[in-house]
Amino acid sequence: MIKESEFTAKLTTVFKKNGMTSLLNSDRASKLYKLTEYMLAENEKYNLTAITEPDKIILSHYADCATLAKRLPKGIRVADIGCGAGFPTLPLAILRDDLSITAVDSTAKRIEYVRSAAEMLGITNVTPIAMRAEDGGKNPEFREKFDVATARAVAEMRVLSELCLPYVRKGGSFIAMKGKNAEYELSAAARAIAMLGGAKPIVETVALVSDTEELSHPLIIVTKKDKTPDKYPRPFAQISKKPL
Repeated sequence: MIKESEFTAKLTTVFKKNGMTSLLNSDRASKLYKLTEYMLAENEKYNLTAITEPDKIILSHYADCATLAKRLPKGIRVADIGCGAGFPTLPLAILRDDLSITAVDSTAKRIEYVRSAAEMLGITNVTPIAMRAEDGGKNPEFREKFDVATARAVAEMRVLSELCLPYVRKGGSFIAMKGKNAEYELSAAARAIAMLGGAKPIVETVALVSDTEELSHPLIIVTKKDKTPDKYPRPFAQISKKPL
């Protein structure tokens, strides 16, 4: 692991190159460094990330999650569905301490990691919950209680829409951080999104650069225009076997 001063310099450069300087200060940069140290130390135990070089972590994890941090309104409730290793939950919570973030994952070990990382960093705006996404979508405590639901590299859009849209209040948004197959997935998911109460999706391209590399991927934004019918989400076996 590189020294904190070197990490901070690299982090600052990447955020500046990508128009994100306003999100960063010395405290947030220090927390991202400590998160990197902790994540790499815990990686063998939890299999958190295949990306272990700090330069790549800065661009592929932190700057990428910062693209979401840039666009969210102030003080909203966010559900991160299938939070895994805490992306975007942990960087988002560090960069936007005004947000209230509920991190949902079915794997208890991943949720324990997110909880311990948040405690270690003194992050108080994250609530990690170990539960299946479809169970939370049916639970009155979570159903249509969030301004935004997001997911990063979790499942294809038909499945993801049924897991995420039930969490979003009418007028809120579902934001999917997707990979290269997003356009194909989206055309297949149009019917599902409409059935679940979503408006026509908007696709934006996230383009990020550092001194040594570039990356880009689609961001799919679905506004919730109608309430999700009570019968959704279905049990996961049905969702995966017969997507809408």
